[in-house]
Amino acid sequence: MDLSQLLDPLAAALVLGGTLAAALLRCGWADSRETLRALAQLAGKGFAAAAIRAELGAQIQEIGRDGLVRAQPHRFDDNAFDALADALIRRRSLAALQQEHEKYRTARLARADTAIAVLGQAAELAPVLGLAGTLLSLGGLSAMAAGGDTAQAIGTAVTTTLYGLVLANFVFAPLAAAIGRRSQAEESARQELLEWLTDAVREACPAPPLAQEPRSRAA
Repeated sequence: MDLSQLLDPLAAALVLGGTLAAALLRCGWADSRETLRALAQLAGKGFAAAAIRAELGAQIQEIGRDGLVRAQPHRFDDNAFDALADALIRRRSLAALQQEHEKYRTARLARADTAIAVLGQAAELAPVLGLAGTLLSLGGLSAMAAGGDTAQAIGTAVTTTLYGLVLANFVFAPLAAAIGRRSQAEESARQELLEWLTDAVREACPAPPLAQEPRSRAA
């Protein structure tokens, strides 16, 4: 089999371009931009848990030495942990720490779900656009019968269907799954860091000044 017969730039442009345009129209600009951002992050290094843990260790040492009142929040090149440090130092409360974590966690999961949904839509649309390309190519056979290249039209009809299936099952669906796996791994790493930070703060700075839940009075 000659694999070069499967290379059809026109068919690829038709299916890919049509799928992207249809997904954009269906999902909108905002969700599409969020998907591009998620794909860019997927190509990056990911959540730097080791570096943030090291910086958190320095923050804990400072809290143990100077106390929460005089300690200054460190910066971690991560918006969520920057906010966590601010909440811990400014409000001196583990409850505030948990609230900030949950707020950022909810936003991160929502962004990941948006990207997964957009890529899922693209995976559904790609075979449809492949079939549309096939129908267009077959519809032009009658015009080509008078002297056109009928074999080329048939080849384009076959390859558009193939490209649609390949894009759906080997590009868009795997990318959606990869974003989901990255999101789950990141949330697990962040949760582990948060639990470690909470235990370390309790050891470094027992109440007061750390805010604690009020104890019930003995009868």
